[in-house]
Amino acid sequence: MTGLGCFRAGLIKNFLVGTLYIELSGGSVAGVLFTHIYRTILIYFLVLVVVRLMGKREIGQLSPFDFVVAIIIAELAAMPMEATDIPLWHSIVPLLVLGVLEVLMSYATLFSQFIRGLVYGRPQIIIRNGRLQRHEMRKARYNLDDLLAQLREKDIVNVSDVEFAVLETSGKLSVIPRSQKRPLTPADLGIETGYEGLPVILVMDGNVINGNLAEANLDGEWLCAKLAERGLCPGKVLLATLETDGRLFINEK
Repeated sequence: MTGLGCFRAGLIKNFLVGTLYIELSGGSVAGVLFTHIYRTILIYFLVLVVVRLMGKREIGQLSPFDFVVAIIIAELAAMPMEATDIPLWHSIVPLLVLGVLEVLMSYATLFSQFIRGLVYGRPQIIIRNGRLQRHEMRKARYNLDDLLAQLREKDIVNVSDVEFAVLETSGKLSVIPRSQKRPLTPADLGIETGYEGLPVILVMDGNVINGNLAEANLDGEWLCAKLAERGLCPGKVLLATLETDGRLFINEK
């Protein structure tokens, strides 16, 4: 579960606990529920903004700094919902400060190798020329079971088949097999291949993506004409893409 998913689960739990407390204490349900609801909505959107500032990363890819920030955010967000007597700004101000601090730290890591190494760490070579680097494994507290499991995930069963294995700062293992153990490629066989590129999305959920049309040197008239050949209009199309071979793929709603 992601950090945002845990936060959502916490909102539901706090809301239910608060409602039960009101019933048992005989308080005004409508008034206190309204307080819980508007506080929850406000904190929810504020946390969305702060989490968005942290970037699109999974929990396993968070740096120690980001992970600590995520824990603090969860605690600060829960405070005003668990205790309605706590002023909202007691949570809002720290959340905003954390968001600004996260942005500043991100920019600092862009321009300073020292700070980047301090926050995110450095990649470590675990296997070099088919030999395990025990010193690096000890430094990373990385055991043989984890190493062998991650090698198997990459369809490698023999350590000797590995030229280099690098433990990245995200915790993932990058593996470079020996040249004799790599799959054949067209370059190995001297076969020339053409440029493939990426398919271009022209219509998604009935909406024409005009920017992609212009990037492909096409216009709306061309698209409507192609759709009309199949008796369709953009509003009736779930997905339309210009594939890498020039064909138009259309999936109706």
